[in-house]
Amino acid sequence: MASTVNEAFEEFLRDSVRLDPNTTKTARASRDNLIDNIIAFSGDSDFFNVYDSMNLLFGSFARRTKIRPLDDIDLMICLSATSEDQRRSYFEMSGCVFINGVGFDAKNSLLTSTGHLNSTKVINRLINKLSSLSDYSKAEMHKNKEAATLQLRSYPWNFDIVPCFYTDTGFYLIPDGYGNWKKTDPRIDNDRITSVNQKHKGKLLDVIRLMKYWNNRRVTLRMDSYLLECMILSVYEGKSPQDNYWVDLEFRDLLNALSSKIYNDVPDPKGYQGNLNNFSSTDRLKIALALKGAYLKAKEAADLELTGKDQKASIQKWAEVFGSAFPKYTE
Repeated sequence: MASTVNEAFEEFLRDSVRLDPNTTKTARASRDNLIDNIIAFSGDSDFFNVYDSMNLLFGSFARRTKIRPLDDIDLMICLSATSEDQRRSYFEMSGCVFINGVGFDAKNSLLTSTGHLNSTKVINRLINKLSSLSDYSKAEMHKNKEAATLQLRSYPWNFDIVPCFYTDTGFYLIPDGYGNWKKTDPRIDNDRITSVNQKHKGKLLDVIRLMKYWNNRRVTLRMDSYLLECMILSVYEGKSPQDNYWVDLEFRDLLNALSSKIYNDVPDPKGYQGNLNNFSSTDRLKIALALKGAYLKAKEAADLELTGKDQKASIQKWAEVFGSAFPKYTE
């Protein structure tokens, strides 16, 4: 219950959108414990040496843009390129990356018929090792075949674990879902959101979270979370910082900005994936119309508060944008 729009948004963010602080604390401890367990496999006769200083936390949980419920946590486990004094090398051909196997890989049946390290077999080997841990109920291949998914016994979230190699040219190689490898560097995403959020005085994260909440209501075709973040960051990279930020007004204006931006291709900021916006022109139009419709309701809600001085009517209009979880007005 709230008597002002500001109170309503703070209650909504606290109780329905942001992750609960205790959940976040528990999840981080659980994640760190898992990483320690995987590092303990390092050097086993049937497992790789772990290059633990290059392990990487990535995804929306690491970037602090995750919203309720916490369902998955992403991490990259970096494997050493050196094994038994032999060093793996890689090469690229036709946009695909291949890693030349070494003796360890041959002995552990991890190679393709052409002698290259098979990323699917590497994931399966990780799954096999994870299955021995007592704190987890099931380890299996992620549906995209680029990671191992680990389900916990005590908590509702899963871990998506990506085995990777760090290259001497400064990027990571991860499974491509087809047995080979591809380039990436999520540190670019991590640094980008930190930089843009700091530019806007730390006020951007809640705007992203609100947009993700609206997107998850499925009032239109759902946009991929990473695509949505990239579009939002491109909007705020082009905006000047302000003296004052009001999350409801920022969200209103962002709806309008995205209703135009969704028509355009969205380049991968890391430079590896190409265009991230795979929606057809017809689907882009559907999403744009939904964003514009939400913007018009948000604009009406803001006008009711700022011009009409009607907190109750404004809160009720915002509930049309966000649904029944948005707080009710109370005197």
